[in-house]
Formats: sequence, structure tokens, C-alpha cells
Amino acid sequence: MLSILFISCAPGKEISDHPTTQATLWVQNAAEYQALTTMVYQTAASNIALAKEDSYWSAIPSQDNNYHNLPPAVILDVDETVLDNSAFQARMIKQGAEFDLAQWNEWVMEAQADPVPGSLKFTQQAAKEGIKVIYLTNREASVEEGTRKNLQELGYPLPDSGDVILSKNERKEWTSDKINRRNFVADNYRVLMLFGDDLNDFIPAKEISESERMRLINDNRQRWGQKWYILPNPVYGSWEQALYNFNSSLTDEEKEEIILQKLETKNVKK
Repeated sequence: MLSILFISCAPGKEISDHPTTQATLWVQNAAEYQALTTMVYQTAASNIALAKEDSYWSAIPSQDNNYHNLPPAVILDVDETVLDNSAFQARMIKQGAEFDLAQWNEWVMEAQADPVPGSLKFTQQAAKEGIKVIYLTNREASVEEGTRKNLQELGYPLPDSGDVILSKNERKEWTSDKINRRNFVADNYRVLMLFGDDLNDFIPAKEISESERMRLINDNRQRWGQKWYILPNPVYGSWEQALYNFNSSLTDEEKEEIILQKLETKNVKK
């Protein structure tokens, strides 16, 4: 999941002052990160046989009764779900910069991202069992060549023919909310599992409040760990925008005040 960072580090400040330094260090260096992502994919792998065998199993709640005889597929987000872009974020930190779309697209075309631990083995296993592996990404269609090259060089399953990388704006109706692309896949496949690092990789969750996001998590609790698998991403995501009620015009001072209010200390009020 790709999302714009709203807090930036002013030039001249220390690297430790950048708001994503600690999170990026954790992704790149913590054994716990690798353990978490590996656990997610191994859990999913243990459910493949059951999901494939049960013709009523679908990860798309709206998939209608005609899906039972469709071929099976899994849908995976790309960024921070299949490909680890922490090296790009490290560049931004060292530059004292915020997200820059031009530099991001250059990074995509470099095709240097590493695999998220566990994802390569899982996708290869799924493909070996006759399950179509589909990558649904908010990378722009204009840089899909770089995405394909990166996946291919790492060994992710990609067919010789047929489009399995569904990029943003590849079609007019394929916007960043992803629902039209999920429905497009569901028209042709029985979708066994969804993978992502952001709530929008599973259900439409843009421009909705934090309390509503929590309600959606609870309403779909039976799907997590069986049909829906979420990867840890402390660096960026729609959760951060939800903190500020999706208001991108806030000043740094206003954001700072909101952050202070959001930090729950459980102090006893007198």
C-alpha cells in the first residue's frame, strides 16, 4: 500500500528527528519484523488446502453465488506486502525529505526492492497448487514495467501471458480505492485470500473516521487470519491520515497538538 507521508523532516535536522526513522530501522533490522511477516504467510499457507477444497470459500464478501466453479486466486498488495521498500524510505530519511512521487517512480523503475519475508515462498506454493497469484497495487500503471521486473527477478510467479499486475489508473475506473479491481478479479476467479498492509487492501476505508475503521475491523473479525491477512507497516498508511481526519491542510503545529491528544497515558485525572 502506497500512501503520502504528511509530516516531513526539515533540512538540517538530525536523522533521528525524521518521523519515520525508528519505524524504518525496525523494518530493516528487527528480527521481530521478519518473524511477524513469516508468521502471516505461514498461517495463510496452512489454510490453502481447506480454502481450495471448499467451493464456498471466498475472501470477497460481495462475491455472488456464481463463483463456486471459478478457478482459485489470491490477491496481494505489492508495497510492504510483497515488496519491501524500506530502502527508499531510508533515502528519504537521509535526505531529510518527505515522500516525493518523482523519486518514488524512479525507485520503482530501479526494481531493487527486497521481498517481504515469507511472501516469496507463499506465492510460489500457491502457484504450484494451481492458484492464480494476482498483484493489486497502487503503483501507477506508467511504472508497471519496473514492478514486473522487480517481481520477476526475485522469482515471484508471473505467467507468460495474461495481466496479473493490476496497477492504479491502468483502466479509467481503477482508482486508488482498489474496490473496482478486486471486483474485476472476483468476476473471473474465486478469491481465496487477500493480503495487504492497509485497511484499504481489504475494504473501502478512505475518508472514514478512526472509530468507523475500528468498527470495520470488528465486523470482519472472522475473516482475519483465515481469508484476510494483514502485514505490519509502521512507516506509513491510511491510519496516519485518519489521525488527522484526512485533513492534509493542517500545519505541523496542528498535527503536533493532535498527536499529543492521541497519546493515551492513562493518567488519573484529579
